[in-house]
Amino acid sequence: MFQRLHFPICVLVAGIGISLSPFVLRAQNDNYHGRKYKTPPPSAHIEVTVLRDANGKPIENAHVIFHPTQGDRDTGSLELKTNDDGKAIIDVIPIGDTVTLQVIANGYQTYGQSYKIDKPELTMEIRMKRPGGQYSIYKNPGDNSGAGSGSGSSGSSPNATPPSSSSGNQSNPNQPQPK
Repeated sequence: MFQRLHFPICVLVAGIGISLSPFVLRAQNDNYHGRKYKTPPPSAHIEVTVLRDANGKPIENAHVIFHPTQGDRDTGSLELKTNDDGKAIIDVIPIGDTVTLQVIANGYQTYGQSYKIDKPELTMEIRMKRPGGQYSIYKNPGDNSGAGSGSGSSGSSPNATPPSSSSGNQSNPNQPQPK
């Protein structure tokens, strides 16, 4: 019986406490305004298609690397791989940034180019080429065209012969004299 009389009083006190608790908690910390939410900048939808230059077929599992920069500040790099259709899609690069795009695929030359992201949608088609010949200032040892001919130098190629003299008795200071 004692419990039946106290139950309505307990409910009344609990109700008053719950209804006044926001005012009591608010009075304790007036300087708290919560975390300010900063909306992210609008981002562009970028679709990169990687194709073979020779036949136009897609290259799958090519590495597509984005190096975005805001002003003079590098903001890191983002790497994707192309799917079966040779496409890589990214939606997180803010409009207004400059991005350096790098594409690496096995058996092809590395591609690199900088782009200004100024539209909400951007589509790029990259044609990958096979590696070309190596550029060199040196000639092949078996190639006699131009290497050492007419310059008077001996020993520049394995097939070169020393210049001959018209007189057999002329002495060469670099060669040992027979006794």
